[in-house]
Amino acid sequence: MAADPVSWRTAWDTALYGDAGFFRTSRPADHFRTSAHVGTFATAIAELARRTDAATVVDLGAGGGELLVALHGLLPDVDLLGVEVADRPDGLPDDIGWQAELPERVEGLVIANEWLDNLPCHVVETDPAGIVREIMVDPATGHETLGEPYDSAWLREWWPQLEPGERAEDGGVRDAAWADVVARVDGTAVAIDYGHRRHERPPFGSLRSYADGREVDVLPDGSRDVTAHVAVDSVGAAVGARLVRQREALAELGVDGSRPPLDLAHDDPVAYVRALSNATEAAELVAAGGLGDFWWIITDTRHGRLAP
Repeated sequence: MAADPVSWRTAWDTALYGDAGFFRTSRPADHFRTSAHVGTFATAIAELARRTDAATVVDLGAGGGELLVALHGLLPDVDLLGVEVADRPDGLPDDIGWQAELPERVEGLVIANEWLDNLPCHVVETDPAGIVREIMVDPATGHETLGEPYDSAWLREWWPQLEPGERAEDGGVRDAAWADVVARVDGTAVAIDYGHRRHERPPFGSLRSYADGREVDVLPDGSRDVTAHVAVDSVGAAVGARLVRQREALAELGVDGSRPPLDLAHDDPVAYVRALSNATEAAELVAAGGLGDFWWIITDTRHGRLAP
């Protein structure tokens, strides 16, 4: 028997963060690869921490702690903290902190890599009569139905004029969530995610699910990730942020994906192999059509600058 349908936001939240939710019971690295799993990314974040004189680096949505472990060897004099709903990972160095909620105040750098895309939103669709309605879903089967008419100031401002059959995710909750994070930071806050701006909104929304390294049917049953692209222009406007593509942000931090000179292979083969590995990782991080297209939403709350 099908369960009573609930709003996508409710089903999504339970699927990811409920007692048996995906992020409480699964190790994200077993299902998908993010920038945090690429060693050169940690090198760039460490450089950002140095440039901003961060006393603390907080990884918001820390997954299995992979970024923090890499930073541990790069920033020995900086306090490191992971914020994640899952239990503390086995083997995490003792001097790396771990907790379920962001502290009330952070003096330093907060990195939220692919955190906003997992914050549940209301999902809507315009019916044949032109009325925007909330989409309801059966969490066990994924079957959808159209619910009551839906209206919000965020949709009117940031994702208006939906045609019949078009869908959208209401990003108001994400704007508010990131504004709350930034308000707690004395330093620099950076959200990193895939996303879109007003002129490029996906007409049928962007709900996706991933499991075991591949895209799968969208289903909010706790067995898989549920994600949607971020309206980065809206999030940025909410906090007065600078928006920059990852490839540009990493270039500013010294990440170079160019191949090392072949002469180095003759003069110092070990150094050449190391440099080639770093270049390969850098190329992955800045690739067009991949991680390089991600957005960095950057706010310096200490000095009022929009860049580190």
